[in-house]
Parts: sequence; structure tokens; C-alpha cells
Amino acid sequence: MLLGDARVGKMAENVIGFGRTLRRAGLPMDSARIGVALQSALLVGLEQKHDFHAALRATLVCRQQDQEVFDQLFDAYFRNPELTQQLLAQMLPKTTEATPKPKRLARAQEALAAVRAAVNQPAREDEKIEFDAAMSASDRLRLQHADFESLSASEFRLVERLAREMALPWPTHGARRLQRSVRGTRLDWGRTLRDSMRYDGELLTLPYLSRRHTPLPVLILIDVSGSMERYARLMLAFLHQSTRAVSRSVFAFGNHLTDLSAIFRLADTDAMLEGSNRLISDFAGGTQIGASLAQLRLQHHRQLIGRRTVVLLISDGLDTGTADSLAHELSWLKRNCRSLLWLNPLLRYEGYQPIASGAQVLQKQADAMFAIHNLAHLEELAQSLANVLKS
Repeated sequence: MLLGDARVGKMAENVIGFGRTLRRAGLPMDSARIGVALQSALLVGLEQKHDFHAALRATLVCRQQDQEVFDQLFDAYFRNPELTQQLLAQMLPKTTEATPKPKRLARAQEALAAVRAAVNQPAREDEKIEFDAAMSASDRLRLQHADFESLSASEFRLVERLAREMALPWPTHGARRLQRSVRGTRLDWGRTLRDSMRYDGELLTLPYLSRRHTPLPVLILIDVSGSMERYARLMLAFLHQSTRAVSRSVFAFGNHLTDLSAIFRLADTDAMLEGSNRLISDFAGGTQIGASLAQLRLQHHRQLIGRRTVVLLISDGLDTGTADSLAHELSWLKRNCRSLLWLNPLLRYEGYQPIASGAQVLQKQADAMFAIHNLAHLEELAQSLANVLKS
């Protein structure tokens, strides 16, 4: 079963809840291990309980002394009383036989007591989860136009996978080097002489040379501050796949600049995201766009190749630095690149007007501004870039 299969429903939240229960019982648990458990559960399917049990046990338990605790918590968590009634109503058969209350270890009892206390608390309206059996066409359309910030965890994971598969045809430019061509503006005299010697001085065809077209180099500057947390992760995944054939330099900025170019050379997007998490020390922090661009100017100015580089600045413009510093650095950046394009997630608001000082400076300096807050606008980004770069 593939990730995002319509039959999965809201299973991810329940496996995450089970992982938190195991962590309360003292098992070593982190988000990476829970993510592997979700993948394994989707691979083996949910039809057989023992297969589901084996998949979770193989991925969530790494010590022999924790196996009995896992078995007891699994039997309690995925059994039909109060803990997961909605989940089991559509996933597991109900049993009406009276069974004696099992004896559990103290660690398991303590974890279950904490879960029961949380379950007995009334859920707020925005925390209630309805377990859908399938994703309808209207659900798919909603995800296509839904703001990334409004998605649940499972929906965000699905949208991230869809974004990785989206193509971004990149504009090209005429390079100085020439290549063989059937038609061209100048003859290939070297090849003409070789062909004439091969055919006793006769010329059967005239070989031509034409200018080689290569994709424009791109410099990606992505804001990883707190207000850009979800957009940053998804745009990193999207641009990692869609700009694979382009000469690219990638930097993340918050309070300072972080070079991600080496990490972007990894073929696997998940490995790239994991490496980015290790490198970025100011993730979900403040935003100093001017100071970060100054660091780019002083230390990485060679990434701007002969004024042919297209700069994608991905930010909401909520800068905490001074407007004068930002204006100075943006002026330098614009003088040394082909186009400065601002990808702004705040365009999701109808009638958006830049009120923050940083956003006002960005609007004045940028050659164009694009919305990137949902999948529909990401699909339109390629055509929009081509239209802007033609001029």
C-alpha cells in the first residue's frame, strides 16, 4: 500500500499516538522511528492484525527488555474499549467474548493511565478527528487548493509527496559553446573537411553548428524562520527534485546563512531533508534577511554567475532587521543577477498588501512576486517563471 492511498484514512495520527505511549513507557522513541513504523505499516497493510503487530514491533522496539512492554501496550491500545474506538470500528473486528483482565508491567500500566487521562478529556472542536474511509474527488480538489499551513500531519505528508513529483521546466539561455546541428547559422568547417576526405572531395551534406542552450543557473534563498516552517520544508522537497538538472546553489537563512548546496547533491529527498535539519541551527527562529544577504555578498558572491543567475527568494518578508540594510543588500543582489523573484506564501490572503517594512522593500526590489501556498500555485510556477524570464 502506497503512502497517501485513499484507504489509509487517518491512520498516521493513531500510530503516532501509539509511539508516544511507548515513549511514556520508557522505550527510546523519536520521530524518525515513528516515520519508519508508518511506512512499514503501509507496506504490510491493515488487513491482518498479526502482520500489523509484527511491522510495528520490528520498527519500534530495539531492545529485548522492551518486547513484553510493547506486546502489552499493543494489545491494550489496539483492542476495542475506550482508547481507539473510532479506529478499531473500521479496522479491527470486535469481540464479544469476556476475557480476563491481563496483568501488565508497571511501565505499561503507567503509560496506559496517562493515555486514559488524555482520552477522558473532552476534545476541542479543532482537535476532533473523523476517520474517513476514502479520499473522494472533492477531497483531492481541496488538497490541491488548500494552504499548506492548514493541512493536518497526514495531509501534509501526502502533499509533500505530490510536490516531489511535480515538474518545473526551467528556462534556458544560449551558451557560448556550439554544438552539431542539422540547421544552424554557421558551417562546421572541421567536420566539412573530414567528410570531404572520406568521400573523395564530395560533400553530401553541409554540417552546421548552432548555439547550445543550457538551463539558467539558479540561486535559491529560503527562509526557515518560525512563520515559514511548513513552507520551507515543502519548498525544499519540491525544489530538490524539480531543479535536479539545473546548476544550483541553495542557502537557508534565518538569523544567519546556511549553505545547503552540498546536501542538495544527494539523490534521495528524505536524506536531503535530514541533512538540512542537522545543518540548520536557527530553524523556526527569527528572520534577519539583510544580515543573511550581507553574509552571502561577503562569502558566497561567486555563486552569482555572470549576471545569468535567477534568484528565488522564498520568504514572507517578515524581517526583524533594518529596512536600510535590507534595501542595500537587495540592490547589490539585483545588480548581480538576471532576475530576482520573490516567492511569497502570504499571497494566500486576498488583497494582500505588504505592511511589514521588509516586505515593502522586497516588493520594490523584486522583478516579480509569485504565490506558493498550495499545489495549484506550484504547478503554475513554471509557466510564470518562463513568462517573466522571456522579457
